[in-house]
Amino acid sequence: MSRFTNILSGRDKPLAMPILTYPGTRLIGATVRDVVTNPIKQALAQLALHERFKTQVLLAAMDLSAEVEAFGGKPVISDWEVPTVPGRVVTDASQVHELAVPAPGASRTGVYLEVVRLLRQAAKDAVILGGMIGPFSLAARLYGVSETLELTIENADLTNVLLEKSTEFLAAYAAAFKAAGADGVIMAEPTAGLLSPRALRDFSSVWVRRIVDSVEDPSFTLVYHSCSVKLVHLEAAIGSGAKAFHFGAPMDVTAALNRVPPNIIISGNLDPTNVFYRRTPAEVETEVKRLLAATAGHRNFVLSSGCDIPPRTPIENIEAFFRAAKKW
Repeated sequence: MSRFTNILSGRDKPLAMPILTYPGTRLIGATVRDVVTNPIKQALAQLALHERFKTQVLLAAMDLSAEVEAFGGKPVISDWEVPTVPGRVVTDASQVHELAVPAPGASRTGVYLEVVRLLRQAAKDAVILGGMIGPFSLAARLYGVSETLELTIENADLTNVLLEKSTEFLAAYAAAFKAAGADGVIMAEPTAGLLSPRALRDFSSVWVRRIVDSVEDPSFTLVYHSCSVKLVHLEAAIGSGAKAFHFGAPMDVTAALNRVPPNIIISGNLDPTNVFYRRTPAEVETEVKRLLAATAGHRNFVLSSGCDIPPRTPIENIEAFFRAAKKW
């Protein structure tokens, strides 16, 4: 049993595990630019949150630009916004076929591997999760989101070439996180939620399963995250072979819990912007209580934000989240 699944057993209340790294910048006097380029500062931000809120799970930052950069993308990095990669890396079939698959550690993927090493050294008994993008979302960022969605209909073979390269890199990247000391990874596959359930199965879950099969064992857990999939996608997402899922606001978490067996973990799904960033502490507490009441009785539920919490989220709201969870 992995550390991640072990902390869920025997609990009398749900585990509280928000996707929380960027607000830690304010606790150490750093910027988003600092933590996405400097592994020491990112580890310090996460450790500051760990000390402040007594978190049981420590996370590398969710940064879906790092893998695109490793393939040749040019990220836009600023002080207070999560990095993005504008434009496309490949634009036609010949470029897709010629696209070289990088090694784990290329460009800023090395930052995140080092963060995991530093967190493991500093918090030996904690659960450490790396962060990475999913295969379809990576393909869409390389070829363009709308262009890739069209490609799944017009040229499935070329889509699969792109997915083959994305998956080859991501399987190796997940293995590198494992070697660095991670207890698992959260794999973000947000673009898959734009697909139909059948297309999600064919162009996401089939490829995620390859990664799950290559790295998951009793000591390492892959958590499938998507902030865009809905209940209609649930069966196709479960087909990925993952045993732990993390969903965003569009998912009906209560209905999802009622549809999966008790050995499947469902996490989520308080909106990171509309709840954590925009509400008052009292309103955050109310939302936490509402979600916990709705999911009561499901021991396979993990209380979380629906996606990564924005950098400038008030610390008081994060405190309210943990306070409400502890009181439950």
